[in-house]
Amino acid sequence: MAEEKLPKRSEDFAEWYNQLVLRAELADYAPVRGCMIVRPYGWALWENIQQALDRRFKATGHQNVAFPLLIPKHFIEKEKHHVEGFSPELAVVTIGGGEELAEPLIVRPTSETIIGHMWSKWIQSYRDLPVLMNQWNSVVRWELRTKLFLRTLEFYWQEGHTAHATRKEAEDETRQMLDTYADFAVNDAAIPVIPGRKSDAEKFAGADTTYSIEAMMGDG
Repeated sequence: MAEEKLPKRSEDFAEWYNQLVLRAELADYAPVRGCMIVRPYGWALWENIQQALDRRFKATGHQNVAFPLLIPKHFIEKEKHHVEGFSPELAVVTIGGGEELAEPLIVRPTSETIIGHMWSKWIQSYRDLPVLMNQWNSVVRWELRTKLFLRTLEFYWQEGHTAHATRKEAEDETRQMLDTYADFAVNDAAIPVIPGRKSDAEKFAGADTTYSIEAMMGDG
């Protein structure tokens, strides 16, 4: 029996995209709403992305680390502006080993709070700076609208975290990494992007300034 034709991209972009991901065996829908299973071909693409970026990160002095998936709730609550941005998207663990936990644990939406906690122990003076860390992991954000292979409740990414002696050094590092991402997008992924600074309404929760690279999607 012949396979049904793909929907026309010009007529139904969303369904055309979903069918393309499914038929190319990049990913499939998981039994949990909003989650996905990444299939071998899709994971191979992710591995290629990791290799291309990891090489660039290490060339600029970054070291890979691994922080835990679970974060104490009070770490998140300490950062008032941070929790305001993430509160609706948090997944919370309240039971472990069959018993109610003394303190709920947050499934990491991002790792700033726990990394900052550890840095307060590790960084004793300016001589310990700069700190340049990278982490490859997955995070969970309980979003209402998800997109297969692009943005699901659990998604894979990397987190770069750095600490510097001066604001200027931090700004220089940020701009260097912005150029690094743009270089990868254009020269490895063949995706034209516009690097720049986000508006105050769009900036990351708790941030002074947020930079990003933006690419135009096929459906606008």
